Amino acid sequence: MLENLDPVLLARFQFAFTVSFHIVFPALSIGLASFLAVLEGLWLLTGSARYLRLFRIWVKAFALSFGMGVVSGIVLSYQFGTNWSVFSDKTGPIIGPLMSYEVLTAFFLEAGFLGIMLFGMNRVPKFVHFGSTLAVAVGSLISAFWILAANSWMHTPAGYEINAAGQFVPVDWLAIIFNPSFPYRLVHMVLAAYLATTFLVGAAGAYHLLRGARGLEARTMFSMAMWMAVAVAPLQLVVGDLHGLNTFEHQPAKVAAMEGHFEAEMEGAPLVLFGIPDMEAGEMRYAVEIPKLGSLILTHELNGTVRGLESWPREDWPRVPIVFWSFRVMVGLGLLMIATAIVGLWLRRGGRLYDTPWFLRWCVAMGPSGFVAILAGWYVTEVGRQPYTVYGLLRTEDSISPVAAPAVAGSLLAFVAVYLVVFGFGVWYLLKLMRAEPADPGDGTREPRPDERATVKGIHLSGRGADA
Repeated sequence: MLENLDPVLLARFQFAFTVSFHIVFPALSIGLASFLAVLEGLWLLTGSARYLRLFRIWVKAFALSFGMGVVSGIVLSYQFGTNWSVFSDKTGPIIGPLMSYEVLTAFFLEAGFLGIMLFGMNRVPKFVHFGSTLAVAVGSLISAFWILAANSWMHTPAGYEINAAGQFVPVDWLAIIFNPSFPYRLVHMVLAAYLATTFLVGAAGAYHLLRGARGLEARTMFSMAMWMAVAVAPLQLVVGDLHGLNTFEHQPAKVAAMEGHFEAEMEGAPLVLFGIPDMEAGEMRYAVEIPKLGSLILTHELNGTVRGLESWPREDWPRVPIVFWSFRVMVGLGLLMIATAIVGLWLRRGGRLYDTPWFLRWCVAMGPSGFVAILAGWYVTEVGRQPYTVYGLLRTEDSISPVAAPAVAGSLLAFVAVYLVVFGFGVWYLLKLMRAEPADPGDGTREPRPDERATVKGIHLSGRGADA
């Protein structure tokens, strides 16, 4: 039975399964590293102990996410040798150095200062510890730089030539690194990591506020998250539009699948809101459309021409249903994030940000939204690249190792079992950390709450009146 399965499909599913677990943790590490640097900076600047207590809580979450990201990343690198050895051989002269640069610069920087950040708070001077936190945050961004450079090159290859052995060899490293899609992917991914972390931190703050948290930490978390959402969510919409235009130029078949266009639209393409893609019939069934809006978004002209999937052979089509619906999940969640930020700003202006139960519950529900959007976006990116591993040059079916389907199926089942146990426990512990309310350290550094300040002020004034 297993012999009849497609080893290419199994290998693709195995990589998709493992990368789906992996990408969540580096994204959280990128966002938390910057958040921790901000918290420590505010503590040093203001002397407010609440920032220090928040730092001590979220640094544990960072350590957990960093560790799980490293472990899941190692598994991915093994798969390049076990399941995708032909791909590794042909692209190794380019992908290999890029991955090595990530290790030599970003990972060594993070690992070198991580111990000081985690355990050196009371062992080194404050400025040394803060510098270590900044180094870890910068290292996480450098890591994203190199990983996105390698991935972007696979989508928009540049600066290479193919030698007699069929390998891609570098001729211009600047063109390879700064390939046409790289700047858009890098900014889009970093902002996505910040948004995912923002809504996770906001959910934790909202959860504690709903439970009647007595300290200022919950308010601080929630307030910082809402300010970040106001700043980043609309910016992500702009960057996403620019990224889409770049994809429309370099990977038009992917955009046709994202938008659900099977036929070319020569005088203005509609924006397909919803529908059921039928790849066999080559049409979108039960489509709900807005006339001309698709062309306006993609070409900035109402009557702009948009190519459909019929412009390419069927064997070059990506899996339209996955790309089509993943794109809508990503965009839909992004719009909900913007709406949440706007409502939060409105409530803040009215002085009701911290005591509006329905909004707090909504923010708790939005906690995982950023990570779901990241996964959906990666499915759009990677499934939309099919049937190629190096777009237009190396097909997926020509990239796989000569392994039998039963071997791939066996390792896939093992990965599923181990990942569900190990990373399931990791996620559970992460949620446990988020549910723990910051405790009063008992050292006299706890700041009075706003209601306590009002009470003290009232007593003080009444006392002065009695004396008078």
